[in-house]
Amino acid sequence: MTLARTVVVPGMIAEYGAFAALLGTLSAEQWASPSRCADWRVADVAAHVVGQLSDVTAFRLDDLGSPDVTARQVAERRGSNPHELADELRSSAKTATDLVEGFDEVAYETEGPQANGQTLGFGLESLWFDTYLHSDDIRAALGHSTTSKTGLAPSVSHISAVLSQQEWTPATIRLTGLDEFLVSGGDSGLLISGDPMQFILVSTGRADPASMGLDPAVNIYR
Repeated sequence: MTLARTVVVPGMIAEYGAFAALLGTLSAEQWASPSRCADWRVADVAAHVVGQLSDVTAFRLDDLGSPDVTARQVAERRGSNPHELADELRSSAKTATDLVEGFDEVAYETEGPQANGQTLGFGLESLWFDTYLHSDDIRAALGHSTTSKTGLAPSVSHISAVLSQQEWTPATIRLTGLDEFLVSGGDSGLLISGDPMQFILVSTGRADPASMGLDPAVNIYR
């Protein structure tokens, strides 16, 4: 179950706008900084985010999110500067806006063009999550913290959905400031509480799961 269309559609578009604005602030030195994503510089993180939306709006959806496609997205933009990628992202975001604003509730709850059994809403929410998380990757590389809380709910919603698809242990996710999310029905008595951003980092392999009393299986990328 994803968040409502009226939340996800404008939220995703706003997140891309914020990401483009972030890129516009980066110096050449920051652009070359190593990130916590293995073997990626800040420039590579940005190239993936920009390339992913460009692929989506061009309906290049085969194996989207796979290591090969992600590597292609990065390779195609190697040598680009922050302003060039920000401009590409703004162009793709305009196309995306025109597309998604035409989707009604029925379309949102129907299987998306990714044709993997997941709804269109799931796909849009996953794009919001991915952009928000990689924005934090860039800020972390520069020694900055993420102050925006707008991406917390869609990120936890997406993670709980993926964990359910992976048949992770039933759990109730009750994080500070967010609504409750259930994993695999949530009837086992396992309660996950605490800071939402820490949970996002733990469940994407960016922080030690033991910090929240969880095991490594909580990592959705395992």
